[in-house]
Amino acid sequence: MSDALVQILEGNTFVVSDDCGDIEASLTDPTGLFSFDTRFLSRWVLTVNGKRLTALSTDDLQYFETRFFLVPGTGTVYVDSKLSVIRQREVADGFHEELRVLNHENEPVTLEIRIDAASDFADLFEVKDALKKKGRYRAQAVDGTLVLGYQRETYGRETRISSTAEAVIDENGLAFGITVPPHGEWRTDLDVVVMSGSYDGSTPSLVAGRLQVRRDMARGLEKWLRRAPRLECDWEPLESIYRRCLTDLAALRFSTLTMPGRSLPAAGLPWFMTIFGRDSIFTSLQSLPFTSELAATTLLALAERQGTRIDDFRDEDPGRIPHEMRYGELTAFEERPHSPYYGTADATPLYVVLLDEYERWTGDAKLVRDLEHAARAALNWIDEYADLQGNGYVSYQRRNEKTGLENQCWKDSWDSISYRDGDLPGFPRATCELQGYAYDAKVRGARLARQVWKDPALADRLEKEAADLKRRFNRDFWVEEGEYFAVALDIDGRQVDSLTSNNGHLLWSGIVDKTKARALARHLLGPRLFSGWGVRTLAEGEARYNPIGYHVGTVWPFDNSFIAWGLRRYGFKEEAARIVAGILQAAEVFDGRLPEAFGGYQRASTMYPVRYPTACSPQAWSTGAPLLLLRVALGLEPHGDNLVVDPAMPKWLGNLQLLDVPGRWKQVDAFGRGRVDTDRSR
Repeated sequence: MSDALVQILEGNTFVVSDDCGDIEASLTDPTGLFSFDTRFLSRWVLTVNGKRLTALSTDDLQYFETRFFLVPGTGTVYVDSKLSVIRQREVADGFHEELRVLNHENEPVTLEIRIDAASDFADLFEVKDALKKKGRYRAQAVDGTLVLGYQRETYGRETRISSTAEAVIDENGLAFGITVPPHGEWRTDLDVVVMSGSYDGSTPSLVAGRLQVRRDMARGLEKWLRRAPRLECDWEPLESIYRRCLTDLAALRFSTLTMPGRSLPAAGLPWFMTIFGRDSIFTSLQSLPFTSELAATTLLALAERQGTRIDDFRDEDPGRIPHEMRYGELTAFEERPHSPYYGTADATPLYVVLLDEYERWTGDAKLVRDLEHAARAALNWIDEYADLQGNGYVSYQRRNEKTGLENQCWKDSWDSISYRDGDLPGFPRATCELQGYAYDAKVRGARLARQVWKDPALADRLEKEAADLKRRFNRDFWVEEGEYFAVALDIDGRQVDSLTSNNGHLLWSGIVDKTKARALARHLLGPRLFSGWGVRTLAEGEARYNPIGYHVGTVWPFDNSFIAWGLRRYGFKEEAARIVAGILQAAEVFDGRLPEAFGGYQRASTMYPVRYPTACSPQAWSTGAPLLLLRVALGLEPHGDNLVVDPAMPKWLGNLQLLDVPGRWKQVDAFGRGRVDTDRSR
């Protein structure tokens, strides 16, 4: 998303506006006030005497609170203004906005202040796909409140707007005729409340609840930051990056309707503020050395929604972990299958990976026992339902042809899986990283079965299956001529032979034979894949390579964090340090907030990483990437009740301290000194 947009988050509710605080959304524009996948405000425009305002500056006070400093006029040349306007906005169940108008003259000034307000009540899928509404709208003034409503059969949504200052209210907004004394100010408090379901027509009491919510959010953020390990580093930008990561993770937390008081990470703003199986799992893995809360809640929430039946509309199978949960109109009327939707082939094995990694860090065997049924069902899904071709490999093919996802791996855009010549394979597709995740799930499931569930027979079987999968995989996916693993096998068992970043995920999973690992490391850090900022999703020279193509040449920070982790697993410390260096330096350029993806242009040809135009920001697994890279740089690995620290850090980081790292060892301090020459000029 563009830098001109301001994001303010709290749970499932968020606001996206321009830098004046205004909202002026079109059907395909993701600006507005959103809550539970519905846009409750599509227009919120402030004018003074009929004219729009210009932003002087914007203060991000907290992730849920922003202040806008404005002056009248929209010209390109600033005229010494005698009037200024301050808007301060806090988000909770809707938002509260304090509006102040300051008169800097020696004479009183009479003004017409107006807020134009409207809502299209668009489902997020309608915003993405430019779909038309099927229900009825209403707008009316009721007892000093502007009520905007939408109804389609029993589905209802409502936005209520009120002011502490007396206003003239019409169906299009609120107007204030005011006189501001010399060097004085006028103010009002505006409250926007979002509501679902049936309504009694009354106006809710807002002030006490709003102040309590604000206090709770402020205290919650302070507690969240205080509980995280403390970081000190000679390279000062790292401390800012670290704090930004923790703050954005706090902003992206939300509680499900069935688990109030517990939080898990939403995938990202604006499109994915909801349960997202794969993204929540990856983010929980990234953040485990810093907080285990997200992982525990993710495991519980996904188990609660785990598949129990065969449902082609939702691509559901018994044991399958959901991909995505939505609450909007299209889902309510089953025009979209997201209640939840299960069309992902990686979340299910990754669920077992997270459960094991969580226990290794925390020692929480009770949760592993509580989730034994869910983990066993996930392991069973790998063999019973994911082997679509009967060849022992995890494959995917959507059963919902109308609205289901075509690619059900993390590179889920339509053209992400291709042969070297650019042709696309048919379905089912067995992508390489899915086999790595399945292998890792079996190995980790065996450990849990033996040590926690006390089922040695299951452990023996899983270990045998994992060894067999590893042997076959290294034979069938290995591109002998290029010395790398094909991105997939097609329906005929032929290699889909493009060179991709997926090879790094294979190292992370441990499925790669040690004799093949060095060749992969050379590719991952070679000129075709490594841009200098990070590893590209698709190698330069492949037919579909595009440095600003979503999954066909861009650099994804999340992807790189797991690649670096995989390189460390196989002992390639210096190679991992180069990826750590590139992504952290990119984070510095992006003011500490890494976007979903950025351009794959060679670093030598760009002063800065090139922005990808529609990247989500903040996005959970990009927010978590620097955290995992810190783990990689310090070489943090749990071994029993001890935390091993084995630093391999870029030289320019200098000294690094990560204090009070939580885990089954209670708290441990980790220290490192940069010794790897990563050559900052690359």
